[in-house]
Amino acid sequence: MGAGGQRHVVLGVAGGIAAYKACEVVRRLRVAGAEVRVVLTGNAARFVTPLTFQALSGQPVRQGLWDAAAELGMAHLELARWADAVLIAPASADALAKLAHGFADDLLSTLCLATTAPLAVAPAMNHRMWLNPATQANIATLRARGIAVLGPANGPLAEGESGPGRMLEPAQLVQALLAPDAPHVA
Repeated sequence: MGAGGQRHVVLGVAGGIAAYKACEVVRRLRVAGAEVRVVLTGNAARFVTPLTFQALSGQPVRQGLWDAAAELGMAHLELARWADAVLIAPASADALAKLAHGFADDLLSTLCLATTAPLAVAPAMNHRMWLNPATQANIATLRARGIAVLGPANGPLAEGESGPGRMLEPAQLVQALLAPDAPHVA
């Protein structure tokens, strides 16, 4: 915990249309008293700008693994140590695969490998991608490693189809992340 008992939450935002919901996750975490640092993947920044997250979090947004201004270019280690919890929301199929297989080719995947903080993912993708055996195997791997999988919900998807793959609502994610009875992420 940070100064004054504030929870330190790293919110990783992967690429996908559900990235817009991550803005509300930041807002709700701050209202709940958490300090939030946002890490955007390159594809996430195509959906929501870093400036939006900076305004909502009150903190600089991190995007690159080679940020010279971040702890001598070691942002992944700085954030990994700072975090009390890491939430990836939305967690795309790509982000889940990287995490399940230990890839570390961007700031988000690298800090996830470097942190000892509890990790949670909020999957968001087309229902066919969610139900694909490769994605389901990745989810099983992540669960076996103790990573909390929050969702996805069943319902209307961005492209007009419906099914499992919808990211949980921000209020649900914040409640799950900050709930005192959720030892896997608290």
